[in-house]
Amino acid sequence: MSAPSVPSSVPPSTPAKETPPPAGPPERSIAARISSGAAGGVLRVFLILVALLWVTPTVGLLASSFRDPTDIAASGWWEVFSKPAQLTTESYASLFENDDVTSALVNTVWITVPATLLVVLVGAMAGYAFAWMDFKGRDWWFVLVVALLVVPVQVALIPLSELFGTLGIFGDIIGVVLFHVGFGLPFAIFLLRNFFAEIPRELLEAARLDGAGETRLFATVILPLGAPAIASLGIFQFLWVWNDMLVALVFSDSQSQPLTVALQAQTRQFGGNIEILAPGAFISMVIPLAVFFAFQRQFVSGVMAGAVK
Repeated sequence: MSAPSVPSSVPPSTPAKETPPPAGPPERSIAARISSGAAGGVLRVFLILVALLWVTPTVGLLASSFRDPTDIAASGWWEVFSKPAQLTTESYASLFENDDVTSALVNTVWITVPATLLVVLVGAMAGYAFAWMDFKGRDWWFVLVVALLVVPVQVALIPLSELFGTLGIFGDIIGVVLFHVGFGLPFAIFLLRNFFAEIPRELLEAARLDGAGETRLFATVILPLGAPAIASLGIFQFLWVWNDMLVALVFSDSQSQPLTVALQAQTRQFGGNIEILAPGAFISMVIPLAVFFAFQRQFVSGVMAGAVK
C-alpha cells in the first residue's frame, strides 16, 4: 500500500500593509486659503496704516524745520510736497547761531553720555556681584535694590537739592548726572543681575580653571555674553536722560541747562519763535532715534533674552 499523501502546507495570508498617513499638516481647502490670505492682507494694511499715523508727526516736524516761518503760518506742512521751493536751511542756520540752544545741546551731551556710561558700568559690576559672588546679606541687599525701583523721582527732589547745595554742586552738570545715575542704578542692577544669572556656571568654572580672576572673568566672559542686555540698558538710560526735563529744571541753571529746558525757555520767552523751536525739536528727537536704530539688533536680543528656553 502506498503511503497517504501529506497535504502541502498553505502559507498564512499576510495582512496588507497600511499606508502611513501623509506627513505634515492636512491639506487646506481653497476657501480656507482665501480667507487666511484675506485676513493676513487686512492685518498688513492695518499695520501699515498704524505705522503711517505714527510717523506722520515726525515727518511734519521735519518738513516744518525746513520751512520759513511765514510759510508755516500761512499753510500746513504738507505743502512742501507740492511746493518744494519752500524748503530752506535758514531755520537751522538761525538755530546754530543761537548761543543758548547750542550750549544747551552741548550740555545735553555732557549730561547724557556720562550718566549712561556710569549706570551701565556700575550696574554691570553690581549685577555680576549679585549673580555670582557670595557675600554677607547678598539676598537682602538685592531685595533693597528691587524696593528702590518703586521710589518716585519726585520724592528725592527736595532732599537732594539740599544735599547738592551743601556739597556746592547744585546747578552744575555733575549734580544732574549724579541724580540720573542714582535713579538709574536700581533698574540697571535688577536687569543685569537677572541676565548674568542665566550664564552657565560651567562656563565660569572653566574660565577660573584657566587661571582667570574675577576682573578678567568679568571683562572677558561676562561683558561679551551680556552685550544684548547691556545694549538694552544703555538705550533705556540714554533715552530717559536725553528726554528728561523735570530733573534738569530743578538741578540745572542757565549755564548747565540741557536742550529740553532751553527749548521750553524759547517757547516761554518768545512764543512764536518757530524758526528755533522746529529744528531744535527735530534735533532733540532724531538723535535718540539714531542711537536706538544703531543698537536695534542688540536691543531686541536683550528684550527677548530668556523668553525662549
